[in-house]
Amino acid sequence: MATVSGFESLARPTRSDLKQFHELFLATYLASSDEARRQAVAALSQCATVPEATALFIARQPIAIAAIFLTRSQAISEATLIAILRGASPAHVRAIERRDNLSPKMVESLVAQHQDHRSRGAFESADAPAAGGQQREEALREEIKALARALMPKQTGLAPLIPITDIHLVLVVRFARAGETGMLSVALADALGSSQWLSERILLDISGQQLATTLIALATPISDCTFVLGRLYPHLAEAGATGTRAAMLLADLEQASCLERVESWRRADAYTHQGLPRAAANTVAAERDVDDSSVAGLRRTAI
Repeated sequence: MATVSGFESLARPTRSDLKQFHELFLATYLASSDEARRQAVAALSQCATVPEATALFIARQPIAIAAIFLTRSQAISEATLIAILRGASPAHVRAIERRDNLSPKMVESLVAQHQDHRSRGAFESADAPAAGGQQREEALREEIKALARALMPKQTGLAPLIPITDIHLVLVVRFARAGETGMLSVALADALGSSQWLSERILLDISGQQLATTLIALATPISDCTFVLGRLYPHLAEAGATGTRAAMLLADLEQASCLERVESWRRADAYTHQGLPRAAANTVAAERDVDDSSVAGLRRTAI
């Protein structure tokens, strides 16, 4: 703490001061207790300037120590944050997500990191060696049962829709504010646990009815629903007799009926795109992987 306090007293630290502090901080940090480390890092999170090497070192410490620094420090540059994200654990990524004033570039990096973690987890789960022959047989039996359940009417193997998470809500609001409908489609599909085909079709309804239904089904706060709808569909931002048109649209929707309707969309989406990549409908990859007849059939099918 004495080392940190001495550094805090420097109004404009020089390059030499930054280098000396980093070397001294490493030595004292490694020789300190966990409690002293937490106190020092918490103090550094309030400093206007922190050496980049020190920021990288702290960011790679256990999350119990690094969390406050990753969440609050304004001294970390965007380039350093992006460097920290490479190889960061999910807990470290969540700490960075809680930062105020994330730039569009940082939001894109966070989305990419979530997708990477999800893909890596699925890959490792699929390739992890079984402990023995019995475990392999049991896993195979469970897989066959799951496939059988997927073929049964009204059973797609989908987990029930859960309320929108904080990170998904932040992403949806940010992308709506920026008018980035492509990235919003990605975030919405992730929140729904669906393909981007479904999220794109929801956004293409220019009346805003389908997106309003989806947001209510996800238990999105009304203030955020109104903001997103007004941003994406300008006519819903217009004032009416009892508020904006978005507010009047939302007032007519019931959560239970919205949830039932969105669940039916998700089931139809799972049936339609089972085994296909979770790519957006307007991507080259999707057009290459899905034949023209499937695309034409999907476009003719109303949600």
